[in-house]
Amino acid sequence: MSILDIIEIGHPTLRRTALEVPLSEISTPEVQQFIDDLIETKRHANGAGIAANQVDDTRRIFVAEALHNPRYPFRPEYPLTVMINPVITYLTEERFGNFEGCLSIPNLRAIVPRCPVIRVQGVDRNGNALDFDVKGVCAGIFQHEADHLNGILFTDLIEDPTTLCTAGEFDRRYVGQFEAGIVEVEARYSGA
Repeated sequence: MSILDIIEIGHPTLRRTALEVPLSEISTPEVQQFIDDLIETKRHANGAGIAANQVDDTRRIFVAEALHNPRYPFRPEYPLTVMINPVITYLTEERFGNFEGCLSIPNLRAIVPRCPVIRVQGVDRNGNALDFDVKGVCAGIFQHEADHLNGILFTDLIEDPTTLCTAGEFDRRYVGQFEAGIVEVEARYSGA
């Protein structure tokens, strides 16, 4: 496996809409190696997820995983999930304020409105159909990564620009407030 270079805001690939991966290509060694590299890159960077666009690739693939993540120690855990050609459907009109960061926008955080209950459909790395719901804060990970595949960055979705802060200021001033918000969102939507 290889650790891929993560591109940053300003790079044009981050604004491109990713292309669907033909089902006949999913099992090829090249696509399988890319998925392995994407997972390794996400883990090396301590991301909760990463999309192909973030490594200068325009295939419609992302991975999500929140296990013992030092960048987000307060987030609920979520197992490794590989999504190919994902489609996300919002299952409620409600939104919660998710304090987000991004591997392609280093050192910045801001509150982004996210749907707390979503349906995720697509294909896994073995070509099997996926269709499941994600509830609570982890739903934000899937929306963030799917946005990348549509050329959207979290900074595009900030409703209140005064929430924009560095990672250091987030840790100093807002992490406690955000942790309390996570507890509330999880209790309401995930039954935690």
